[in-house]
Amino acid sequence: MLKEYKSVQEVVGPLMIVEGVEGIKYEELVEIQTQTGEKRRGRVLEIDGDRAMIQLFEGSAGINLKDTTVRFLGKPLELGVSEDMIGRIFDGLGNPIDKGPKIIPEKRVDINGSPINPVSRDYPSEFIQTGISTIDGLNTLVRGQKLPIFSGSGLPHNNVAAQIARQARVLGDDAKFAVVFGAMGITFEEAQFFIDDFTKTGAIDRAVLFINLANDPAIERISTPRMALTCAEYLAFEKGMHVLVILTDLTNYAEALREVSAARKEVPGRRGYPGYLYTDLSQIYERAGKIKGKPGSITQIPILTMPEDDITHPIPDLTGYITEGQIILSRELYKSGIQPPIFVIPSLSRLKDKGIGKGKTREDHADTMNQIYAGYASGREARELAVILGDSALSDADKAFAKFAENFDKEYVNQGYETNRSIVETLDLGWKLLKVIPRTELKRIRVEYLDKYLTDKD
Repeated sequence: MLKEYKSVQEVVGPLMIVEGVEGIKYEELVEIQTQTGEKRRGRVLEIDGDRAMIQLFEGSAGINLKDTTVRFLGKPLELGVSEDMIGRIFDGLGNPIDKGPKIIPEKRVDINGSPINPVSRDYPSEFIQTGISTIDGLNTLVRGQKLPIFSGSGLPHNNVAAQIARQARVLGDDAKFAVVFGAMGITFEEAQFFIDDFTKTGAIDRAVLFINLANDPAIERISTPRMALTCAEYLAFEKGMHVLVILTDLTNYAEALREVSAARKEVPGRRGYPGYLYTDLSQIYERAGKIKGKPGSITQIPILTMPEDDITHPIPDLTGYITEGQIILSRELYKSGIQPPIFVIPSLSRLKDKGIGKGKTREDHADTMNQIYAGYASGREARELAVILGDSALSDADKAFAKFAENFDKEYVNQGYETNRSIVETLDLGWKLLKVIPRTELKRIRVEYLDKYLTDKD
């Protein structure tokens, strides 16, 4: 028998206080029936003696304290999972919004998941090809990794996300590959962009979309990434699929956390965000990985916009501590018309060395990666020096590096959002660009690779 109460004492923003409760559990799902008979959902956020604080998913507008009935359902928020979810579009609470039939679930799963035992974790070591040279060649994505994209307001992170979702694949593996896409607090136009892009390119046939719009309740935003990851865990660890999870925009998620924290009158941390922001983000990011003995994997690409392009802001700052690197979009490159504007110097994939080399990409990958990175850094320094002192102050080697940096931006980085380069094409393009630099300056590449790949043929 479900417990029912008519003892609502207070409603503050997205929160409701109910008194006189007993036997209630943390995270328990709640059904609220208003005086008009409308039903809304919430979850238990806090219990203090016989008082329960409930977080409302659909907001509190129009609730009459006296005539509202609260029913505790005795279970946490769950997602009904099935392989039929592939190719479908859901809202932030897992309800279909694509006019398709309801999903008949194989099982219902708690969206909070359970942490992967560290002893059971398998080390990420297999290359994932995104078709984007700056990622595949220099900041390689590895299966089971979490590699965020740090962007800024107005930068084309949505185009990059759609390109990765469309092009990503595991090389030399017959296992099924799926994309789970979770969008939080995006506009209707952005949502339509993703839906149209996925549908037009056929990527929808291997994707599951969870979309929370900007005009949806902020509280739903807190559930959206957990819904997406619950679906991903089912596909990966029960159906043996390799799943790429793209989450955008984690900044909107953190803003929703801050809103709830303020309503609870909690003591704020940095910039008003709750003190548990690090813990909360880690509960999302750490659901990526591989489990020993299971064929599937979850790879995560969270996307977050840095307020005022400030990389020291709490959201990117804490994210950097939890994840294995970051891809950074540059406003300078964007203004120069370079697409995608990925700035390789501050970007980093800490697991790239594990996913490249003979048998994975190609034997020369590590050497060329290091040389291109060093050459590009030297070239940018040379260009800055030329602005201050003039070209006459540059040595022949400096001029060669400056030319390399210019060509690198134009040809290697600026590939557009429709070009899907294989890793071999990316590596060959790297060698082509390195010909501008005198061979004596290519000090990070082994002689046998120089002899084999540095030919006059393009």
